Parts: sequence; C-alpha cells; structure tokens
Amino acid sequence: MFDRAALSDALERHGRVVRAVIAAHKGSTPRETGAAMLVHSDGIIGTIGGGRLEYEVMDRAARLLADPQITGGYRDVLRQPLGPSLGQCCGGAVTVVIEMWDTARYREVFDHTDFPYAGIYLRQVDGDSPLPDRVHRRLKTASEASQPIETKLENGWLIEQLWRDKRAVYIYGAGHVGHALALTLANLPRLQVALVDVRKDLFEGLPDQIWQFDDQPPHDVMAKAPADAFHYIMTPDHDYDLELCHRVLQQPFAYAGLIGSATKWARFRKRLAALGHAPDQINRITCPIGDPSLGKHPHEIAIGVARALILHDQTAALSLEKQA
Repeated sequence: MFDRAALSDALERHGRVVRAVIAAHKGSTPRETGAAMLVHSDGIIGTIGGGRLEYEVMDRAARLLADPQITGGYRDVLRQPLGPSLGQCCGGAVTVVIEMWDTARYREVFDHTDFPYAGIYLRQVDGDSPLPDRVHRRLKTASEASQPIETKLENGWLIEQLWRDKRAVYIYGAGHVGHALALTLANLPRLQVALVDVRKDLFEGLPDQIWQFDDQPPHDVMAKAPADAFHYIMTPDHDYDLELCHRVLQQPFAYAGLIGSATKWARFRKRLAALGHAPDQINRITCPIGDPSLGKHPHEIAIGVARALILHDQTAALSLEKQA
C-alpha cells in the first residue's frame, strides 16, 4: 500500500525523496510485491529486502537526489533477476518502480487530482498500453465497496491502495513493559502509537513518532480514542487497571488487552461483572497479553503482543477478501 503520511512527513523533513516499490515479483524474493522504501539525503525509511537489490536501488536513488535538475515526477523501472550477477541467490526476479517526489509533485498528485477510483493510486509507469477493461471493472468494484486491493503492475500501469488512517494504539502505563511495547509497535507500519502516563520522567528518549500523553489522566485520553483503537492496559496500580477496563467496556474499541496473570484476570472478571458488564462483553478484554512461551522479559512480552496484533489485522484483512 502507498503510505501518503510517511511520504509527506519525509518530504517535509528532507525536501526531495525517492520512493521505490516492488511492483511485481516472481519466484523467491526477499520481499513481496507492495514492499516500499523511501530514500532521502540522510538515509532510508523502510526496506525492500536488503542485500544487493536494495543497495542497487539506493545507489540509483542517491544519483537522482544528487542531480538538482531531476524534479518530482521522474520515474524509472528496474527489472532485476536475483541471481549470481547481483550477488543474491534467491533465484526470483523483481520489478521495482523508482519515483522522485518533491512537494510540488506531492501536491499535484494528492491535492489537485480527482482519482478515478477512490482510495486507489493508479498511474502509468511503463509503456503506453491502455489499462484493460477488466482491470477498470475490478478497480471500480473495489473502490465502490471500499475493499482493499493488492499492489499490481498491469500493462505498465501500477495500482496501489492508498493507506487509510493509521490504527491508533494506546498504551496506558510507561513502565518497563509499556516502554518496550511502545518502541516495538512504533516500528510497525500503519500504527500510530500513543503512550499514556502522568509520570513525565518515563518518556525520556522516546522517538518523536510516539504520541506522548503525560499531562492528562489516562481515562481522559481513553475517552477520546477512536472507535477502532487498540488499548493495552498496564499501569502500576491494579485498581486503576480495573477502572480503565471498566471504562473501555463502556465505549467502542477494536481490541483491549490487560497485562497480568490468570489470577488477576479471574478477580477482575468478578469485579467487572459486579459493575454490570455482561460475560460476553468482559470476554472482549484479553488477559494475559503476549505469548507466555516467549518469556516474561518486557521485550519478550512486547514481541508477543506485536505478533498477536499483526495476526489480528491479517485475519481481519483475509476476512474482508473472502467477503469480496
């Protein structure tokens, strides 16, 4: 998918950015079709698989960025077998579309263009063949039904789904586990992580992309969360954990997880029931979170939580595809 927010942010910081996306792949390759990275004057954001392929793309991008005559809209298509000649033994092949972006180009495409299919970025990147009618019909159906569509190169036309808003993930408690979880999830695409805790000293050293709420009570932050948010409750106070569980059950949410043992959860279930919550509603809270087989170190818990979140979204996406 095409991450407009990441591109916009990179342009604001660096002025000119080269975006490289795997438009097609065949056989064994390091990354799948749709994997993308941004190259700017100070480094890269994302990856298309590393190794010699990525180095080759980075080298091309660096040459483009070094030439002030090349403006936004410039495009190149790299077709590369991943064999001995490249120093990679995957055996497959990829087609990489490399595009130069600047602020003017971004505004031209996204601020002043009426896309024929809502939520889908369609452009010709190679040749001059028309887009087949069957593809037009497929794009029209997907757009009207707000269905996800895979990145695909068709007759020289590149089709990419525009990313919708990032999913909001709220972590209540910036202790060892909360800190580790925020750092782990912040590196995942399509997530906007928020760390919530009134202990201001616990936020030191966190990257800027993590929203930091240290000036208001967690329950106030929770009340303003969007309906599709994920909530992870892990404050140092069990009674306050219960209060947050009680409050989250009174508003829409996509997922709620509570850190703790089976014993803690058994007690919470009884107390939540006493507060008037039905069993099926209480069951919407997951406790414990993570994967116990990985261990109890904060980063082991964070890895388990991240895995569960990824699987949750993959299952949801697969369900949407089957409905389509």
